[in-house]
Formats: sequence, C-alpha cells, structure tokens
Amino acid sequence: GRSDDLLLPPPERVPRADVLLVEATYGNRLHPKEDVQARLGDIVRRTVQRGGSVLMPAFAVGRAQALLLVLQRLKREGDIPPSLPIFLDSPMAIAATELTLRHRRLLRVSARELAQLTDGVRFVETGVQSQRLSRNRMPAVIISASGMATGGRVLHHLQAMAPDERHHIVFPGFQVAGTRGARLVAGEREVKIFGEMVPVRADVSHLEGFSGHADADELMQWLRGFERAPRHCFVVHGDPQATDALRFRIGNELSWRASVPPHATAVEV
Repeated sequence: GRSDDLLLPPPERVPRADVLLVEATYGNRLHPKEDVQARLGDIVRRTVQRGGSVLMPAFAVGRAQALLLVLQRLKREGDIPPSLPIFLDSPMAIAATELTLRHRRLLRVSARELAQLTDGVRFVETGVQSQRLSRNRMPAVIISASGMATGGRVLHHLQAMAPDERHHIVFPGFQVAGTRGARLVAGEREVKIFGEMVPVRADVSHLEGFSGHADADELMQWLRGFERAPRHCFVVHGDPQATDALRFRIGNELSWRASVPPHATAVEV
C-alpha cells in the first residue's frame, strides 16, 4: 500500500519476520509527481464541453471508491459540473462501496466526506441497465470493471465509446503488459472486443497516480521499518524487470538476502 493513499491509512510497520514476501509491481519505477485530481478534473471538463463522456475501467475494490471520492471533491470545488451524472456499473464495486461506507472508521477520510461519497451516483445493478447505459447520448462519467479491460461490463462500453472522438477513456491504475488496457494506453488505434476489431478514436489517458501499489521508494521505505532483517526476502508480484530491480535494491541498500523465486518453484520454510 501507499503512504498517501486516498482512502486507507499508511501501511503498518512490521518489526520482524522470519521470511518476507514483498510485491514489486512498481519495483523499478516511481509514481509520477502529478496532481491526479486536477488532471482528472481537466479531462472531465474538456470531454463534457465537446459533448462526450468519460469511461474509467476501474478495479472494483478500492479504486472505484477512490474515484468516487475524487469526483465528489471536484464537484464540490466547482471543477466539474455539479449536475454531471456519475454511473457506477459493477455489481462488485457497488457491494464494495457499501462495505466501505459500513466500515468508514477504518479509513483516513472524514465521516462527512464519506457520507457524501455516493451523492448523485447512480448504481447500475443489472446487465440490461448496463447495456442501456452504453447507448446513453448525454455526457456522463462511467466507472466500470474490469480495471484492465480484460472482461466484464466495461467491454460493451468500450465497444460503444472507443470509436467516437468525443469520448475519453481513462485508465486509473497499473496495466499489465499484454492486456487490452495496456495496449490502449500504449496507443493502439484498434482493439478486438467480442471478436470484432473496434477502432479507437476516443482519447486515452493513463493516470498512474491513482494506483494503490507502492512505488519503488515507498517499498524501500516500508522495508526499512524492520528492526532486524528477515532470514530471506522473496520478491514477487511484478514483471521480471521490476522484481529484479527491487531484489537488487534490497540486497544493495539493506544487505538482506533477497531473491526472485522462479514460477512454480517450491520453497520449504
């Protein structure tokens, strides 16, 4: 987790461990130094002004709720139209939002802000409602899953919106290489959806600042909180460049024993 996460308090320090597994999604890079709220506000304003909608493929747990929080802040500050419809189109995201509100005392957000998290937000419960939303002609913000556009309801929204240059597709998080989301972020102008090649004329943006994963420096900062070194540190959950870069930093800066376990290997502890 991140020390400045929008919803969650900073990760707790762990004083000691015999064996440590640490993720390395951003093990070889840092998050961009940008105001993601301001950038998202600018994207929404420009898109709405030309009559388009903003589609955000988002992870249902955590990311969708963070996006709702930022969109509500933008509305209150007058940076986007207060009447702009926001649709949450993911049964899992709807359930996760309800759980978030139920356990609000665990979060770093004020009770007042959390009470306004879903003000004016329209929950899209059924598949029929979701299909109808894809045919909507009025400007709106649609948050739907999956976050990397590998499946789920977001696909028929992409199919309907990607060919239209008025719209904007915003990916607010990490995109694994080879996924549909990663290809769109890389600038591909045609993607396959439901067996058909769909042209991409809509704008596409990647807001990595919304990621819930710690970057390389944040990971190292957390590791330095240990009172003594683990007997061994396994670096996992990252592409080969990221895991190897973090393994090197752990060995070089902390003098810990660290390795990247090959896929499917067994380790006896």
